[in-house]
Amino acid sequence: MTQLTHHMTDAIPSELQESGGDLAELPIVEIHPRSGWRSLDLKEMWRYRELFLFFTWRDVMVRYKQTVLGAAWAILQPLMTMVVFSVFFGRLAGVSSGDLPYPLFAFAGLLPWTFFANAIGNAGQSVVGSERLITKVYFPRLIIPITSVMAGLVDFLIACIMLGLLMGFYQVSPKPTILLAPLIVAGLVLAAIGVGSLVAAMNVAYRDFRYVIPFLTQLWMFATPTVYMQADGAFSRGWSAYLPLNPAYGLIANFRSAVMGGRIDAGSLIVSMTVAIALFLAGTLYFRRVERRFADII
Repeated sequence: MTQLTHHMTDAIPSELQESGGDLAELPIVEIHPRSGWRSLDLKEMWRYRELFLFFTWRDVMVRYKQTVLGAAWAILQPLMTMVVFSVFFGRLAGVSSGDLPYPLFAFAGLLPWTFFANAIGNAGQSVVGSERLITKVYFPRLIIPITSVMAGLVDFLIACIMLGLLMGFYQVSPKPTILLAPLIVAGLVLAAIGVGSLVAAMNVAYRDFRYVIPFLTQLWMFATPTVYMQADGAFSRGWSAYLPLNPAYGLIANFRSAVMGGRIDAGSLIVSMTVAIALFLAGTLYFRRVERRFADII
């Protein structure tokens, strides 16, 4: 493959050239075209950590720029969805929520799901939305979908305040199982980055994915126990073993149990966490494989 070496001699001040300055101290940038699968290169990601933080902060600020309610939208979205489901599922359909009041039960499931769905949607559109930046300057492209997910995590943390207020209103006190909640959220973050990176890469080549993403996330929601409980006997023992292969299934159900002090289903948690890690690796590695073509086809 062709190797491009740039000695940056054009940028050397004339005074330095005339004085015989030490050219060995000038940086040398070598760009080697690569083909095939590439590693995540965490060392390179660490070198660009300041850019990572800047992009995350930019996404948060842009989201609420020139809005009346600002960050309150992070709370209103799951809260209003909870109200709708409480009326139709909790009162009219009589969906069981166990020992918990249905509004609290639904909000505890909708909170992580809203983060997960929004993170995938925003990450999926992030690369196409950064077209001008990608075609003009080099940086690890994987930063773009990851920062979109991390910006959604800020919204999630803000909305957790509302969850705490609802728990206080319904007099539900946290139990020691709440210590598992950060681990479960980390699993959701990994799954969102994996799926979001995969969709972002596919969206560059096939713009149809911007229409597919909202549709698939709606279907995915009803395949996940966000606003309902899995009824005993609804699935045979064989089918029940496959349900945690949906990473949102085990992670969201166990997040609600961890926060509300319910029983942790260790089996579904381990399976869903494993699938989340697999999705993270598959999505990010595929992104790295195809990112070299982004500037040409975006």
